[in-house]
Amino acid sequence: MAEDGQEDSGSPHSEPDRIAPDESLNSAVLGEGSRLLRRMEICVSEAEKRSCRNAVSMLETFTVYLIETRPLEPTADGRNSSPDSVWRRYSEFELLRNYLIISYPYIVMPPLPEKRAEFVWHKLSADNMDPDFVERRRVGLENFLLRVASHSVLSNDKILHHFLTKEQGWKDSVHETGFQAKADSRLRALNAIFRVRSPNKHLMEVKHYSDELQSYTSQLLRARTRVADRLYAVYKVHGNYGRIFSEWSVIEKEMGDGLQSAGHHIDAYAASIDDILEEEEHYADQLKEYLFYAEALRAVCRKHELTQFELEMASQDLISKKQQREELATGIVRTFSFKGMTNKIFGQEAPEQREARLNLLEELTSEGEEAVKEKTAECDEHAERAVTDILQFKEQKDKDLQEALISYALMQISMCKKGIQVWSNARECFLKM
Repeated sequence: MAEDGQEDSGSPHSEPDRIAPDESLNSAVLGEGSRLLRRMEICVSEAEKRSCRNAVSMLETFTVYLIETRPLEPTADGRNSSPDSVWRRYSEFELLRNYLIISYPYIVMPPLPEKRAEFVWHKLSADNMDPDFVERRRVGLENFLLRVASHSVLSNDKILHHFLTKEQGWKDSVHETGFQAKADSRLRALNAIFRVRSPNKHLMEVKHYSDELQSYTSQLLRARTRVADRLYAVYKVHGNYGRIFSEWSVIEKEMGDGLQSAGHHIDAYAASIDDILEEEEHYADQLKEYLFYAEALRAVCRKHELTQFELEMASQDLISKKQQREELATGIVRTFSFKGMTNKIFGQEAPEQREARLNLLEELTSEGEEAVKEKTAECDEHAERAVTDILQFKEQKDKDLQEALISYALMQISMCKKGIQVWSNARECFLKM
């Protein structure tokens, strides 16, 4: 995505604003947790194409999506709450997700649907303004919101509530958090090459798993695309049977009706492939979601590696400061240094200078110990929260992929049964000749 990748580990002790119980979202909780989806209906109901002049006065065409929400709890007078609705562009969904990534670095962030169509069979348009693609993206955006709103942590974020209910001003709320500055600094750090000496074993395993998950889902999607292309060709070739039987029926008196009826059955069979493959595309979108989830999983691990690297650098700096303090206090230089060489040549420092340096090193050592302590707590908390969220993610992934693969298998079985039925009908037509 254009704005994805701006990620930050954030502070473990500074959570973003949460919705207070007495704010516009009521505090009723159904079951365990305080998930927004248990208190509010959320749907992306329609998409609309719009045009306007951009900053350089060029005509820009884009798609906006209507988000409708309605609190599930009735009002004080017992009536159903009235629904709210806002229009959002895809780029605004990107902004929301980037904010959540920065604010909750330990969460496997639900992905957005693709910005450009990938892994599509050749007859399907890859144009992002194509109505079928826009419809699939609408479904994907709704799925993104439902996943965020059902998450025990993300669903209580105040910015999310503003995104869902405020037509104007929600972007100002995002930028007031200062997330962009943290995103820019963290992005530079994440793009740097570094090696962690003591990586978290469990998160390293998760990182390797994310690579394999991405590999296998992309292979599956490519295989499915090739099968769809060949299947389309096979179905369309069946149309030749229908044409031949229909033309042949013209010259036959006794056999004419049977040939023509069989031709009609096969024509309908050949034409059905377009609807079949469009339905199949929705199952492919479910697989694509976990293709993109693999990247989100890897990002959580990468951000912990960065925090661990910062901890190791702070620890190394602290060790250096302690060693300098010890050498200055005892006068024994254990390692070669430029300062030690100059002392041998020009003599020792004056007692006042030495005392000032000792005080400075004491202060720097104290600050370094505090920095190591804070970074250790941040690193441990990130790992603990990440492991918890990853376990929840894996449970949901197993359930989702099982349902998607079973539905895909059932669709294939139904398609084969339809082929058997068509040829059974053709056989009946031939028997009546």
